Amino acid sequence: MSVHPSGFDPRMTPANGHAAAHELRGVIEATRYVKGTIRTVQQPLVNLGDAPRGDRASQLLFGEAFRVIDERDGFAFGQALRDGYCGYVIAGALTRQEAATHWVAAPATHLYPKARLKAPPEVAIFFGSHVRVTGDLGDFQRISTGHYIPTGHLQPLRARFSDTVGVADMFLGTPYLWGGCSRWGIDCSGLVQQALVACGMDCPRDSDQQRALGRELHPNEPLQRGDLIFWRGHVGMMSDAEMLLHANAHHMAVAYEPLAEARARIATNAEATGTGAGEIEMRRRP
Repeated sequence: MSVHPSGFDPRMTPANGHAAAHELRGVIEATRYVKGTIRTVQQPLVNLGDAPRGDRASQLLFGEAFRVIDERDGFAFGQALRDGYCGYVIAGALTRQEAATHWVAAPATHLYPKARLKAPPEVAIFFGSHVRVTGDLGDFQRISTGHYIPTGHLQPLRARFSDTVGVADMFLGTPYLWGGCSRWGIDCSGLVQQALVACGMDCPRDSDQQRALGRELHPNEPLQRGDLIFWRGHVGMMSDAEMLLHANAHHMAVAYEPLAEARARIATNAEATGTGAGEIEMRRRP
């Protein structure tokens, strides 16, 4: 993790040298200070990069709100309202702010051009996406884009699940993707974040930030469903006292794995590479 010249974590600091959020005046040096403009993601997915044309740090989903602080050369710099994460997105992926009424509670859903099962869908959006419903047609809901979504795939904005592991299990088999947060591809911390947010809990984006969640377990405490397991740079979720559910680069997918096997494998890799990344931390579910 890099450090902002001011000493702040750049992932959570809405400032890029050209502009900074107005609340940072007197704290961080910038050419100008702005309130920012809230916009809405209009693509199924958009990468949130650490620089214009930089590496993917995270992703934003359809309907998510993004606070734009600076815009130049086709990129918008700003902050995701979901978790405060900062970065650059393609400016064309954003549109005017729109208030959502529902969210997608299925792993993915098609956007149908007509409220008809056999109508060829034009595109899909993913779990956690926000939409504004404009009409109830029974089996389908019309949304503000003019598309139709199966009613069973949507939940009112305030509705939440109760089992974090059950949510994470919906992503089983999803390809591993660094910075990913959807059924198209997801990483370890993205999986945990999606599961916790869907159950009404605030959750930061990256695994090092997620170490602050819940409380640390004592060595002799038995693991429970939903407990979080951390290695350096990695996080997983226990489905019971023995089985770990995690998005990982070993399987290149979201997979179940006995915790004992994962610990042995990661410890062996850490010893071979001399990284010291085999140490484990266990935290009681939030």
